Amino acid sequence: MGNRNESDRAEGAAEEIGGKIKKHVGRAIGNEQMEVEGKAKELKGQARQENAKANERVKGTVEEVAGKVKNRVGAVIDNEQMQVEGKAKELKGQARQKANR
Repeated sequence: MGNRNESDRAEGAAEEIGGKIKKHVGRAIGNEQMEVEGKAKELKGQARQENAKANERVKGTVEEVAGKVKNRVGAVIDNEQMQVEGKAKELKGQARQKANR
């Protein structure tokens, strides 16, 4: 379900690391342009990761709310299976949000 966001997080992390390396190499050899480009790449990678995490938090919120609704409807119509499925979805949504802080 979070395949694209997981990919964006991984690519963002790689970009951040590559940027840090470029920044440090530029600093070490006295190449200011390389250092600045590295810092920009590092920040771009961090932003990409944060965007992916934010998208996952939204998915988690939607899951949590849908689970709560299903749980409550199950309680109203006295359907224990529906309640349990709803509670499971609610908890899954909460876990997704927590994992992407």
